[in-house]
Amino acid sequence: MSDTAMPAAISRFLKKQHVLSLCSGPPVWCANCFYVFDPDSCVFWLMTEKHTRHGAQMLSDPQVAGTINGQPKSVLLIKGVQYAGRITLLEGDKAKAAHSAYVKRFPVAIKASAPLWEIRLDEVKMTDNALGFGKKLSWMREQAG
Repeated sequence: MSDTAMPAAISRFLKKQHVLSLCSGPPVWCANCFYVFDPDSCVFWLMTEKHTRHGAQMLSDPQVAGTINGQPKSVLLIKGVQYAGRITLLEGDKAKAAHSAYVKRFPVAIKASAPLWEIRLDEVKMTDNALGFGKKLSWMREQAG
């Protein structure tokens, strides 16, 4: 599926979860981060320091990928997402808007000084065994051109 609107099932899942794995590089390195999903622009907002290993890597190479999954006890209930996108360090009004949404979801973050980042999703693939074993839903951002 290639469309500007993300399938509702994927969007609902992303809004319900709150931790993503974030892989950057080179060399490849992964981190777990709390996130907020903005369904209108199909982006994740997360907070992390620039001086972390993954922060420094993301500043030099913005291509990232990762996963989001729940922890069901039954294989029949497995739901999870793989994603790829580009990450940027937010500044100005965009940072303020993202910060507002982030602290609304995670009130403890009001005391944090780490900067906000935005992952602009380019591709998302979701496995949802509740719809049938191995059922896949996909979304790709339309490329301007």
